[in-house]
Amino acid sequence: MSYRAPVSEMVFTLRHVSGLPGDAVSPEDAEAVLTEAGRLAGEVLAPLNRAGDRHGSSLSRGHVTTPPGWREAYRAFTAGGWNGLAADPDFGGQGLPHTLSAAATEMWNGANLAFGLCPLLTAGGIEALAAHGSDDLKARYLEKLVSGEWTATMNLTEPQAGSDLSALRTRAEPAGDGTYRITGAKIYITYGEHDLTDNIVHLVLARLKDAPAGTRGISLFLVPKILPDGAANDLRCSGIEHKLGIHASPTCSMAFGDDGGALGWLVGEENRGLACMFTMMNAARLNVGLQGVGVAEAATQKALAYAQERRQGRAPGAAEASPIAAHPDVQRMLLTMKAYTAASRGICYLTAAALDAAQGEEGQTAADRASLLTPVAKAFSTDIANEVTSLGVQVHGGMGFVEETGAAQLMRDARILGIYEGTNGIQAMDLTGRKLPLNGGATVRGQIAAMRRIAEGLLRNPDPAFGHMAARLRTGIESLDRATSHQLAVLASNRPEEAQAGAAPYLRLFGLAQGAACLAKGALAANAALKAGETDPAHRARIVLARFFAENLLPAASGLEQAVIDGGAFVDEAALALAP
Repeated sequence: MSYRAPVSEMVFTLRHVSGLPGDAVSPEDAEAVLTEAGRLAGEVLAPLNRAGDRHGSSLSRGHVTTPPGWREAYRAFTAGGWNGLAADPDFGGQGLPHTLSAAATEMWNGANLAFGLCPLLTAGGIEALAAHGSDDLKARYLEKLVSGEWTATMNLTEPQAGSDLSALRTRAEPAGDGTYRITGAKIYITYGEHDLTDNIVHLVLARLKDAPAGTRGISLFLVPKILPDGAANDLRCSGIEHKLGIHASPTCSMAFGDDGGALGWLVGEENRGLACMFTMMNAARLNVGLQGVGVAEAATQKALAYAQERRQGRAPGAAEASPIAAHPDVQRMLLTMKAYTAASRGICYLTAAALDAAQGEEGQTAADRASLLTPVAKAFSTDIANEVTSLGVQVHGGMGFVEETGAAQLMRDARILGIYEGTNGIQAMDLTGRKLPLNGGATVRGQIAAMRRIAEGLLRNPDPAFGHMAARLRTGIESLDRATSHQLAVLASNRPEEAQAGAAPYLRLFGLAQGAACLAKGALAANAALKAGETDPAHRARIVLARFFAENLLPAASGLEQAVIDGGAFVDEAALALAP
């Protein structure tokens, strides 16, 4: 089956879990926008997904050709104004909330991950340029990026410098006229060259000649494919990667300065480029989390449709061959897929809502909350995407392992999500090392307190349909609280190796607790709607899903707590155990 945007679940999550900025868009308008976006995702982007995977993008004489139908789909995407959904109206954007943009981003990537990557990188470029670019650069480039007439890229990685940006070697020389000459090579540049637009705006990290060593000496430059006078810049695509997945997305190697140096303009201040790039990366990290939600949703839809049609064996109490969806073990897998996807959606939308709140009265408090949640949204949701797509293959059985059903493509595509825009291990270390200490730990304590309030809401509104949800949620939150205290204590004691050893299980624990709280909050709203006389069967399904998560998935929290607190001893003897 083809992907269908789950508009009703998205709107429910926006209304009852993350919240929508009341003065920005009404729930009715949000539903209208997302219904239209879902039509584009389902009718235009999704049908190209399988064909794009088989065809891929190709490179010839420095020019990349995307798969058939890609250019027409991109024109439809930009003609609808989708590229600038949350961008500043002063530059042609629609100025809609991040929460609404987040739901649309989930759709594009659920329908066609390889396509969705292109506007995702452009969105990050818009954020970086809007925050740090000069007035001249904004006037020259922002409107065309917002409209999608041009696209943007992020040029960080080099052959010798992957996640360690302190090792990058690309050079920038002042030309004496306010411009710079950029020379060097970059790899893994998503949509670094393509045929969708006439110009591509590259944001490139490079070093000035006398820059300080390490990350303190990195500057950011805007280096366009086509210069303002219409001439081609001194840069080229030197190759594209042959990858496990996202075949239609051209992952390029870029060469700058074959003929003396590509012309570039400084973004922000000299030697402060990493701060500028992190504006782009933070936006991209939330969007990658939303990619994870989208791919998990697509895998869940595909597995559920197959399981309802495929007959195999007799389910308990059945007299004849049953759909495999009737077998308890398959139901467990399908519910796991559906519950993890919904929990990840809640976390990502909650992060987007914090970004919206940061523009209002909450200001820095909400911005800190968004900073805390961003690594969780990115890493938890993309880990979930890998697990859910793997379960999707399992539900399909042998038909999942072959390429015919498309389940295998989703699993292949999802594998990159935990790697790019900062590996999930880096996200875990960022959460523990940088985000937990925010405001002396007050930000994370505030988030845990918000989870506790949801658990208290379950206790104040008991219902047999909730089962053990309240007790399991309280237990999971307390595990998170104790693990948080441990991580803060070891950081305060200057034991970073112990904090890092527990960082990955800590992030998973955080994601489980926060995801369970999101689903429980939705269950409370659904239960209230049923008691008020609403008859939508989706409300009952939401309660069942929240209960399943709390009773079947959240109990892992106690084991993760133990891994965080007691599991770090391995660092003392890891080298011995790993010796060849």
